[in-house]
Formats: sequence, C-alpha cells, structure tokens
Amino acid sequence: MVFPFARKRYYETYRTVELQNTFYDLPGVDYAEKLRAEAPEDFIFNMKAWQVITHSSRSPTWRRMRHKPPGKLENYGELKPTSENIAAWIKVLEFARAINARTIVLQTPPSFGYSEENAERASTFFKIALEKMHEIGLGSAVAWEPRGTWHEHLEVLRNIVCRHGIIHVVDPLRRSPIICEGQRLLYFRLHGLGGREVNYRYRYTDEDLARLASIVKELLETHSSIREAYVMFNNVYMAQDSVRFREEAKRRGLAVC
Repeated sequence: MVFPFARKRYYETYRTVELQNTFYDLPGVDYAEKLRAEAPEDFIFNMKAWQVITHSSRSPTWRRMRHKPPGKLENYGELKPTSENIAAWIKVLEFARAINARTIVLQTPPSFGYSEENAERASTFFKIALEKMHEIGLGSAVAWEPRGTWHEHLEVLRNIVCRHGIIHVVDPLRRSPIICEGQRLLYFRLHGLGGREVNYRYRYTDEDLARLASIVKELLETHSSIREAYVMFNNVYMAQDSVRFREEAKRRGLAVC
C-alpha cells in the first residue's frame, strides 16, 4: 500500500502504511526524517526494500530509477551476497532507522524462482542482512514475499524463513503463510485475485473481505505468540477496499489501526 490520498488525511484515518517509493528509487534519509516528523508519534511505517537488491538490472522496473546505483550492475539483484547488494541494503537500513520502520519487505520477482543455488543465495543474503541490522541496533522485522516457484518447495522455504526469523509474506486469500515458532508478526500483501499472480484492477467483494477477516482472526487465535498483523492492499481500489476491510474486521472483534 502507498498513500492513496493526501497524507494529512491519511494520518487521521490510518495508523500504518507501506511505503513503495522506497522500492523504485530509494529516497534519501532526509525524506524519511520528514515523513517521521509530520506523522503522529504512534504511526507505524513499513517499507519495501530497494529493488536493486531483489531485481536484476534487466528488470523493467529499473527503468523507473532516476539514479542507477554505483559499481557493477550485474552484481545487483536476486539477493546476491555481493558487496554492491550489501551496500544497497545498508542504505535501506539507514532509511529504515530514520523512519523507524516496523517492517522491511523484500519482494523477489518470479524470475528469481526456486533452485538450489537461489535457496543458498537467499539464505546467505539474509544471514548477512540480519548481521548488518544487529550491528547498527535496528529492530525492524524483515519480511520476504517470494514470487514464482518457491511455494512448490515449501520445506525449503520454511527452512530459510524460520532459520533466519524472516516473515513469510503472502496473499492469504491465495495461500497460507509459513509461521515459525515464536513469530510475533504477520504481514500480508494483496494484489487482486484471478488467474495471474497479480491483478491490480481487481475490486475485492464483500465475500472476499469477510473471508480475509476470518483468516486473519483464526491465525491470531491459533498462534498465541503473534501480536500484530498487517494487511496491505496493493490494487487500484486499495483506498476503498481497505476501508471496507477495516469495517469487516471490526465487526469480527479485531482491533484495527
């Protein structure tokens, strides 16, 4: 989710947001400080990690970047544990610290699907990434939304996310999340329903939202360690659908922000 309308009105309506401009072209720390200063003290920022870490330079989304990162472009993307990728991750952490991000979401594309090499690469990257967070004392949660064939290899995926304490991001209307022992946070991203993995023009029905609220409530009741769940709409009708979902969640006794 992004700010679907004026930020001042958004802050009065919601208590959390997912920043997506941090994916396309990571802003400077001054932008993070500006948002943090203007938002209410209890407002929760989540953010997507810079695309240069997850998407190769061949990705069409790179075309939206005004400033390309330094170094060898072929060393970026696909969770490669290269010096270029780690340097980009450190920049993400600097932004996250300035805005006090609750969650940093890494979304990998379908082209970075399952293979033994990619599984090893992801595990190595997350190990280094968490070490860098520990070095600077940043307590943000790290979440991974793997697209492509990863969900055909759930045991491998479970091993990676649970070994490193990564939050598994899914659309719960499409598939169930991997939940690890002691996990305290759920993070969901909804891109529309239909045959493809994304369908941004989809408008969620009342039945969809009722099922979504039911799934979230059941997960919270089943896993006692979980204290919070984020449900982020990423479709054309995100503003309308999120308001409708909040009302449905309230009717089911869920505390919403």
